[in-house]
Amino acid sequence: MTINWFPGHMHKARKEMAKVLPEIDVILEVLDARIPWSSDNPMLTDIAKHKPVLRVLTKSDLADKSRTEEWLEFFRSNEQQDALAISTAEPAKYKEIPERLKALVTVTKTPRLKSRVAMVVGIPNVGKSTLINKLTGRVHAKTGNEPAITKRQQLIILTDSWNLRDTPGVLWPKFENAASGYRLAATGAVRDTAMDSAEVASYLLDHLIVEYGDALRARYGAELPLNDSVDTLECIGRKRGCIGAGAMVDFDRAGRLLLQEFRDGLLGGMTLETPAIRLKELQETEARLAKIAAKKEARKEKKTQERAENRARKNAAKRP
Repeated sequence: MTINWFPGHMHKARKEMAKVLPEIDVILEVLDARIPWSSDNPMLTDIAKHKPVLRVLTKSDLADKSRTEEWLEFFRSNEQQDALAISTAEPAKYKEIPERLKALVTVTKTPRLKSRVAMVVGIPNVGKSTLINKLTGRVHAKTGNEPAITKRQQLIILTDSWNLRDTPGVLWPKFENAASGYRLAATGAVRDTAMDSAEVASYLLDHLIVEYGDALRARYGAELPLNDSVDTLECIGRKRGCIGAGAMVDFDRAGRLLLQEFRDGLLGGMTLETPAIRLKELQETEARLAKIAAKKEARKEKKTQERAENRARKNAAKRP
C-alpha cells in the first residue's frame, strides 16, 4: 500500500528546522510508545548531526509495558541519548524532562549565559503539543486527535534557563520500509483519507493475532477466528453490525472501527514493533534497496555498452 500524505507545510518545516539547528542545544524527540521505531523520523538523523537527543515515548498507557522497557533500554545505549516513557495518566513523569535535558547538555556542552534551547520534534499526532502544554502549565499549542495541528515553529519559555522550540509534526516523503507506513497509518499519524482502512486494519490484525490474540478475543468474543486477518476482520464486522449491501460485511467500516478501538486503547496495551523487529526490517530494507540499486546500475551499464556498440557500428559503416 502506498501512503501519499506529505503536505507542503511539512517540506517547509523540514527546511526551517535545518536552518535553526545551529542554535539548538538538544533535540527532544517525541515518539509513539506503540511504534518507537516507525515514529522515529529518519530525516532527523540527516539534519541533527551530533546533537544530543532525549526521546520521550508518549501514550505509554496504550502500549505494552514490557515492550516499552525494551525500547527505553535500547535508546539509552548511546551516551548522547536518553529516553523516558510518559502518559497523561502519569503527570509526574513530565517533571523529569527538564532535568534529563540538562543532564544531556551538561555532558556535551560548556556552560553559557544565554538560555539553552531544546527543539521539540515528532511525527503528526504523536502528542508534542500536549507535552509542551504539560511542561509549561499553559496552553501554548493546539491539541487534537488528528494529525498536522501545528503548522509553524514557535519559541516557548520553559524556565529562566531553558526555551522550547516547537515544530510542526513532520513525516517523510517516502517510506522505504512498507511495514512502518502501515504502523504509522494504524496509530493515526496520517489522515484516514490518505489510506485504505480495511487494508491497514488487516495489517494490524496480522500482528495482533500473533502477539495479542487473547486480548482480541477478550474484546470481540471467545469464538473470534485467529487464523487469518481477513476472516478476523469479517467476524468483527459482523459482530459490530458493519453490514452493507447484500448482507455482506462492509470491510471499510469494520476496519475503521477496529483502528479507532486500537487507537483508543480499548483492546489493551499493545506495541507493534520491538528492537528485534527493527533490526530484521532494517536488514531486509537494506538488502532490497541494494538489489534495486544493483539492477539500476546493471541497466545503466547495459545502456552504456549499447551506445558504445552503436557508435562503433556507425564508425565502421563510415569507413571506405
